[in-house]
Amino acid sequence: MPLAGGVLSSETSEIPRRRATEAPSQVIRMAEPGPAHDKGGAGSSGLLAGKRGLVLGVANNRSIAWGIARSARAHGAELAFTYQGDALKKRVEPLARELEAHIVGHCDVTDPASIDAAFARTAEVFPEGLDFVVHCIAFSDKDELTGRYVETSEANFTKSLLISCYSFTAIAQRAEKLMTNGGSLLTLTYYGAEKWMPHYNVMGVAKAALEASVRYLAADLGPSKIRVNAISAGPIKTLAASGIGDFRYILKWNEYNAPLRRTVTIEEVGETAAYLVSDMSRGMTGEILHVDAGYHVVGMKNPEAPDLSLDRD
Repeated sequence: MPLAGGVLSSETSEIPRRRATEAPSQVIRMAEPGPAHDKGGAGSSGLLAGKRGLVLGVANNRSIAWGIARSARAHGAELAFTYQGDALKKRVEPLARELEAHIVGHCDVTDPASIDAAFARTAEVFPEGLDFVVHCIAFSDKDELTGRYVETSEANFTKSLLISCYSFTAIAQRAEKLMTNGGSLLTLTYYGAEKWMPHYNVMGVAKAALEASVRYLAADLGPSKIRVNAISAGPIKTLAASGIGDFRYILKWNEYNAPLRRTVTIEEVGETAAYLVSDMSRGMTGEILHVDAGYHVVGMKNPEAPDLSLDRD
């Protein structure tokens, strides 16, 4: 269950509460992609060889966005990262070096000019065009993820929907212009968009809206040979998820009750993402693909699973 800024997101990535500081205007160019190495370098499969991708939402080496980036790089993709604010810049720069990726600068998805600037820099880095974009961004005030959804404030509702849902459409608007030969857009969602989940509240509403956006964007962009899909990832212990109430309980519940009797990893989500942005999935669009050890098919508690009690110490 991925979250952001204390919100549960499907990786929904981590976005700090404070507005990010302005970033430098120049493009930070990392080393050019080189041969395979043991830290996520381009692998021999070449599934994404020659593909150029932008990943938004890398926060640290435990984020789902990082798992996706590592997998894409291992399959041969050339990558670019954004960051939000100086605090995340310091985390993202060494990760970019590890994958020989470009950093195209600060991107605050609540600011259209900031998004425009990030895509202008992306166009400089990838003059031959963009093949895929991975959107791992979500936010809600974690204080509003407790209690009842009916008490959600207008301000947090608006901000949560803007960052967690509309930002994907805003990204799609810019990406379309760089995908002259078609491409793939991918975002992250969570089962809380389909069913009630504790401590998810407005994020469930935002993710439901995001999933609807995937379908409508798929219809709009299909004639341009741009595919739009989402991964609904199971709960994963990320920085964002650490702010979720009773998260250890949620993890254990999924482990006991998912058909595979375990949770999933950022590597497993990453491999699925590599497939979805590759030509192997060229006949798929508008899909919400679950990577949750099968939990979404479960209708009731596994009778063999032990009873769990909440530990809130």
